[in-house]
Amino acid sequence: MTNLLRSAFLALSEQKTLRSFSERSSLGRKLSSRFVAGTQVADAIAVAQKINGEGISVTLDALGENVSRPSQAIHASEIYQALLDEIGRLKLDANVSLKLTQMGMDLPDGVAERIVTELAQKATAIGSFVRVDMEGSAYTQATIDLVRRIHSMPGHESIGVVIQSYLRRSESDIRTLMQEGIRVRLCKGAYQEPAEIAFPAKSDVDANYLHLAKILLTSGIFHGFASHDEAIIDAIKAFANEQNIDRSSFEFQMLYGIRRDLQTALVRDGYRVRVYVPFGEEWYPYFMRRLAERPANVIFLAKNLIR
Repeated sequence: MTNLLRSAFLALSEQKTLRSFSERSSLGRKLSSRFVAGTQVADAIAVAQKINGEGISVTLDALGENVSRPSQAIHASEIYQALLDEIGRLKLDANVSLKLTQMGMDLPDGVAERIVTELAQKATAIGSFVRVDMEGSAYTQATIDLVRRIHSMPGHESIGVVIQSYLRRSESDIRTLMQEGIRVRLCKGAYQEPAEIAFPAKSDVDANYLHLAKILLTSGIFHGFASHDEAIIDAIKAFANEQNIDRSSFEFQMLYGIRRDLQTALVRDGYRVRVYVPFGEEWYPYFMRRLAERPANVIFLAKNLIR
């Protein structure tokens, strides 16, 4: 049943007609507000300040992907410049996360690389950080290559990447990134991929997640572990304790609106936690992927809809 729900919501995430209707409807925006912090930069900054007040770090994501015109990529970059300006001005414990297709990865003339290079330079200057999200497998190699190129440039070191444990190639990618001191956010993965490149069984994805987490934890580089799975979180905590790895040398990362109780408990126990806070008008694909990840999210929204 869980796999059927996942497949259904992943398919819906690419349904353009439903997306157009949902993003324009008041009901759609109301339902998505559990997981999306409004539509404007000011909304996201207000949420970041509140979360920082609870002793939790933040990463801000202006939702959007697969732009088709340079003007759209430039507009997205201006939003991220504004986010970094506000992070610096308010001295927030925050960084930013972005998708390369939103920055023009599918466009010619290296638009995305120029934009992300500028953002990484600004992030380094203000003591913040740019996390490049991983999209579908068609972009995996190009994403890693771009991050490596920018990270190698003096004054652009504040850039990292997301690696997905459901991809069979991920251990090799992680070992390459570690050799260059690049920070990783490890997640399970939220795209539909063929079995020849991705583990189809959840148990295999989970096992690979823990295998990769142990490699990252012993690398001496600060990494983030994105999961709401208490079994995985407990296993990471146990391994860190066994290896005498300091709790300040890594962080757990969770999504806005999900397992707030667990976020608070981890902070209380002395672990670093960062919450991924998305915002913007183009929230529909993100929202559907969150429903695909956890059936509990569907139940929660159904109850709200009934009320």
